[in-house]
Amino acid sequence: MSAGRKEIVMEGIGVSPGVVISRAFLLISEEERYVERRITADEVPREITRFEQALIATRHQIHEIQQQVSQAIGQENASIFDAHLLVVDDRSFVEEVIREVSEQHRNVESVLHEVAEKYAKALAKIDDEYLRERAADVRDVARRILRNLSGKSRSAIAELREPCVVIANDLSPSETATMDKEKVAGFATDLGSPTSHTAIMARALGIPAIVGLHDVSVRVSAGDEVLIDGNKGVLVIHPSADRLERYGQVQESRRHIESELAALRDEEAETRDGYRVLLSANIERPEDVAAVQSNGACGVGLFRSEFLYLSRNALPDEEEQFAAYDRVARQLAPDPVIIRTIDLGGDKFLSHIRTAPEINPFMGWRAIRFCLAQPDIFKTQLRAILRASASLNVRLMYPLVSSVTEVQQANVLLEAAKDELRQAGQPFNDAIEVGVMIEVPSAALTADRIAPHVDFFSIGTNDLVQYTLAVDRVNERIAYLYEPTHPAILKLTQATIDIGHAHNIWTGVCGEMAGNPLMVPLLLGLGADELSVSPSLVPMTKKMIRSLEYRQAEELAQRVLSSDSPQEVLDLCRQMAQEVAPEIMELIK
Repeated sequence: MSAGRKEIVMEGIGVSPGVVISRAFLLISEEERYVERRITADEVPREITRFEQALIATRHQIHEIQQQVSQAIGQENASIFDAHLLVVDDRSFVEEVIREVSEQHRNVESVLHEVAEKYAKALAKIDDEYLRERAADVRDVARRILRNLSGKSRSAIAELREPCVVIANDLSPSETATMDKEKVAGFATDLGSPTSHTAIMARALGIPAIVGLHDVSVRVSAGDEVLIDGNKGVLVIHPSADRLERYGQVQESRRHIESELAALRDEEAETRDGYRVLLSANIERPEDVAAVQSNGACGVGLFRSEFLYLSRNALPDEEEQFAAYDRVARQLAPDPVIIRTIDLGGDKFLSHIRTAPEINPFMGWRAIRFCLAQPDIFKTQLRAILRASASLNVRLMYPLVSSVTEVQQANVLLEAAKDELRQAGQPFNDAIEVGVMIEVPSAALTADRIAPHVDFFSIGTNDLVQYTLAVDRVNERIAYLYEPTHPAILKLTQATIDIGHAHNIWTGVCGEMAGNPLMVPLLLGLGADELSVSPSLVPMTKKMIRSLEYRQAEELAQRVLSSDSPQEVLDLCRQMAQEVAPEIMELIK
């Protein structure tokens, strides 16, 4: 505790459970970091030298990226970086920065940011599409130069040396994916939502996290002692001795419950009256397999393969992807491993593939749409997955399908990938099971048309809720409208499961709804055959399943389907959970 300092309590949204107390590491953006400071006349030459060295480093990095992209996906795609090089070599731009530093005696970071913004805004106003697009190039290059000026060519998170709590305005999924659990004890952000991919990554990594705190990044100072309670969504700055003592007692109680849950690792996910459900885990990286095994999951129900593509300067080739998929499949065999083909877009972007800005990227060029438009990239991944399927426990799943036509087109490319492997003499499972994610209302409403072309459905509730209710799931201003218990969501879920069963294919749920202990009895009652959750949530989910009788779940589903109120549904689910597994409720309160 920091003596003499008054504690500050902030409430946000707990997105990953756990309690941690540590020093704060303040992660700020380039725009926040490079504030203006005055320099003397004697310091001007040094500032100009720093600027010129940063330009050289930037030019070298762009050339490297261009070469990597050219090798991975062709010269045509690599040529987009020519515009970046033009910015670096633009003498009027460079000389204006040098002149402003010399005349105004300001540090080069603040001058560069100001000059770049002036150029970008001027370009954005020009009535020419090509020139308007160059505004983004100017800003991208300026950010890279700024990073080189500070020596921060890599993410500051990757350079942490001691355990801390990361505090930021926001974090990208790729930044979260690169976190080292030994160094990042927890994190808290101003922005965010429970279903953002940053939140999903936090749960997968088992890092306590809170989002939606609004102004935590300006209220916390670097080095402050902070307490994060990811269960309740509470962050405390300068926690008092009394609070620390109370949390110590709570943590002791939670540790006792968690040790009892750990004892269920090798038990089946089966209700008290014998109804068995497949309980799998969601993973992002091959390294997550250890958590799958230690938490007692039965294989992987969702391998978010796009995280192999993030935080890097070039696309992963077929061999690299095959090595990752094969490693997971072999380690978990004979348990199933479902690999979802890349779902890029939304809040997950590739820095080295330039695409036109989209007003609403969640409803734009992403997932299966991106893959069908980039068949070379898609087939590279399909070949890698097929090769890994030689282990016989690998399944394949297409994301964000909105029509049967997309499934048919994807299957044509899959067959082409099989033919290429046959010609190359590469072994694979010709009978690999192929499924689709049902996360768009049109897919749920035409599930009967899609079913003949696939072997299973997996309901992605995160996007299904978003698209059905027209609620951006990462927009905290309308978070109150994001209701998984809305009657429309429950009807679509029930209908999809029923159609799957009518066509003799199984249906799972792999969205965050499946990992919410309150929702587990309801999903079982609706007939879900499989639940796939973050590895850290497997023990709680298994405990809830084993505490139920299936008839209770069915009765709950019948009551819920006749309700018009999302809140009433939630209350009924909470009442059921409290009745059958009060110890689980103790953990999530």
